[in-house]
Amino acid sequence: MKQIETDICIIGGGAGGLSLAAGAVQVGARVVLFEGGQMGGDCLNSGCVPSKALLAAAKAAYLANGNAAMGITNTPPNIDFAAVKAHVADVIAQIEPQDSIARFEALGVIVIPEKAHFTSPRTVASATHQVRAKYIVIASGSQPMLPPIQGLDQTDFFSSETIFADREKPDHLLIIGGGPIGVEMAQAHARLGCDVTLVEAFRIMGRDDPALVEILKQNLSKAGITLIEGVGVTSLSQTIKSGRRTITAILANSRQLTASHLLMAVGRKPALDGLQLTAAKIRHDAKGIVTDQRLRTSNRHVYAIGDVAGRQQFTHIADYHAGIVIRNILFKIPAKLDDSAVPWVTYCDPELAHVGLSLDDATTRFGSDQVVCLETPLSGNDRAIADRRSEGMVKVITHKNGRILGASILAPAAGEMILAWSHAIATKAKIGSVASLIAPYPTYGDSSKRAASSFFTAKLFSPATRRFVRFLLKF
Repeated sequence: MKQIETDICIIGGGAGGLSLAAGAVQVGARVVLFEGGQMGGDCLNSGCVPSKALLAAAKAAYLANGNAAMGITNTPPNIDFAAVKAHVADVIAQIEPQDSIARFEALGVIVIPEKAHFTSPRTVASATHQVRAKYIVIASGSQPMLPPIQGLDQTDFFSSETIFADREKPDHLLIIGGGPIGVEMAQAHARLGCDVTLVEAFRIMGRDDPALVEILKQNLSKAGITLIEGVGVTSLSQTIKSGRRTITAILANSRQLTASHLLMAVGRKPALDGLQLTAAKIRHDAKGIVTDQRLRTSNRHVYAIGDVAGRQQFTHIADYHAGIVIRNILFKIPAKLDDSAVPWVTYCDPELAHVGLSLDDATTRFGSDQVVCLETPLSGNDRAIADRRSEGMVKVITHKNGRILGASILAPAAGEMILAWSHAIATKAKIGSVASLIAPYPTYGDSSKRAASSFFTAKLFSPATRRFVRFLLKF
């Protein structure tokens, strides 16, 4: 077994691990990276990249139908499902070189394409290598969670890690799980000509603003997607006759559903299997590896970043974590996490984005008399009207003193619009800073300015203001 001494050893070549490796090696650190699966991790191979590529194809199919309200009609598009999946694979292939072993070896990283585990608090080993490091960073990511449903182990199903590679078009796709993955895949497959049923045991998009989710659900239903909320699946079974699969799901209310294909999308769990964390005296629980605000584990020489650290499961969070660790390890700056301005986006159409506190969270923290909720529907936005896309809303939560606390947006470009609110919250800006911006016309972003301006409406157009203006006009 080959022995290596290094400064930083990273377990996992996903978004966080690669960001850390690239940053650390380029400022002079010796870096060893273990990756037993695919470089790029979930984001490149089975998450952000393939899902957005599939959604882009689905949007192209949707737009090809035309829009009768605009005077544009067309015959339904011819959808080659296998070619759509080839497009997804091509997108991955185009991005893949940025995450490749060759690129990171060229930067100076020692890449070992094997699974690794701890053998002591400062030592990591694989099948052929043993690495002792000053610091070790666990970036092993997450994996699909599977609920204890009777018969699931005897039923063929997709997960987010397998659905993008299959080139067979589902006649009827049953999706269990109404979070971002389930909603995105439901809309994508419906637009690509599949019948879709989505089942969520609790509330669809439960982390997001209920009013905006309700508008989104209406949009999904209009697209032909059957939505079932508040009832779980108790059992699954399948039969195959003449080469055709039929999957049967029994719900808790005894309702029976049938479909040709099944996608399990109930969430993800931290990838801890095989790491042998006890050998390194690292605390962990069901949520992931326990860390402090500097992302240090119970073993002060070991850090954990990304999904495995038990916080928000987003690629941009893994990148953010990598920056925190670089500052702590290499520059000895005691950088700490600040999750007050973490945005997230579900890339359905329209997109659903959020950052900061929700109305309920803000009310709990500050009290209902200290919180202001500002709402601006897209029905009053000229760009949305011109695009015939006026279903949506900008919703902003502020303290009564004007400090911006949170924002939720349902709009075609919500993922782009949320950045302004992320910046405002991160810089502790007040609502007047957004209200005073000059917004280009016509844009969806103008709705953000209108929402901000509404904070001042009651005071600006009050009887007292009218009397004051009348007094000034005397001079």
